Amino acid sequence: MKKKVVQACITAMLISGMAVSPVFATPSVDDLQQDKAAAENEVASLQSELTTILDKISTLETDLAAKQEEIDKANIDLEEAIVQQDAQYQDMKKRIQYMYEAGAGNELKLLLSADSFSDLVNKAEYIKNVHDYDREKQEEYAATTKKIEDLSQTLQEEAESMTQMQSQLQEDKSSLSSVIEGKQSQIAQLDADIQEAVAAQQAEEEARRQAQEAAAAAAAAEIEQAQQQQAQQQQQPSQPSDNGNGGSAGGGNSGSGSSGGGSSSIVPPQGQDGWAVVAYARQFLGNPYVYGGNSLTNGIDCSGFTQQIYAAFGVSIGRTDSAQAYAGVEVPLSQAQAGDLLVYYGHVGIYNGSGGIIHASSPEVGIVEWGNCQYRALRCVRRVL
Repeated sequence: MKKKVVQACITAMLISGMAVSPVFATPSVDDLQQDKAAAENEVASLQSELTTILDKISTLETDLAAKQEEIDKANIDLEEAIVQQDAQYQDMKKRIQYMYEAGAGNELKLLLSADSFSDLVNKAEYIKNVHDYDREKQEEYAATTKKIEDLSQTLQEEAESMTQMQSQLQEDKSSLSSVIEGKQSQIAQLDADIQEAVAAQQAEEEARRQAQEAAAAAAAAEIEQAQQQQAQQQQQPSQPSDNGNGGSAGGGNSGSGSSGGGSSSIVPPQGQDGWAVVAYARQFLGNPYVYGGNSLTNGIDCSGFTQQIYAAFGVSIGRTDSAQAYAGVEVPLSQAQAGDLLVYYGHVGIYNGSGGIIHASSPEVGIVEWGNCQYRALRCVRRVL
């Protein structure tokens, strides 16, 4: 019979150990998150490139406006040069008309009217200077007009080149915007995939947990049945003899008291640290789970279990898991210590100091200790001591 009890214990330990290393068939959340991070980095790079293009477009628009002002000014200067050239031409025509239309005799008369040879030379030089002035002015205005025309043409070509560059930048902007939009859609899809993967992982964990709890409950029932059978066999030899009945019965009562986990065998808290909390909580392993119950020996739920365990150490916390989520101070799981309060969504338990949890789990398994406190998604860890 003892062998059967030992085998049942070994079976329960093996079932509990299976909860430590779950294997998920769902897609890797880490891989999806890495893909999302890579896509976000790429979008950030594209956004930077788009910002550079927008800056170039803005600068180009400013330069183009300035270039247009130069073109407008050159056109005005060209019109003024043409007007001046035309005015000079008209003046020259008048002088020619004055000097030549009446006939060549006017110049001759002018020369013959000289009082002396020196006066003659002066009048001849005057006539020549008038012709030279007109020629120089015409050449000057023609050169100015040509220069302004060339400048206007150059400015027009530069403006056309800048306009083409602006069009190319606008195309680049549109192309980048399309790529960024596609990447953002990809990120949104990755977000959805991550949420789906997390949900699938949690569902698989929950299914595994329920299966393990059911298996653990069956193993616990087998252990209990084996212990009861052993106790009954220990009591049977004392019945034939009246002299030995009292002693044997007393021995049976003692065995029943030690194995039943009643309140008479509960040891009060030994110390005030987290390990004392763990040691005290372990005394109630195997006791039943009762929703809304408040008895550590006859039936209690998860939040009632943690409330009464901490109360034994003089610590007062709320009765519900939602109230206990704000008890004490929050610490990261990486810094969790024995006796800390583990808070889940809809559940609570006590950290055993080695990665596991002591808790009133469910009606199927009662108060148990598991080796993996991350069998479901943690909400927070609270330090209440």
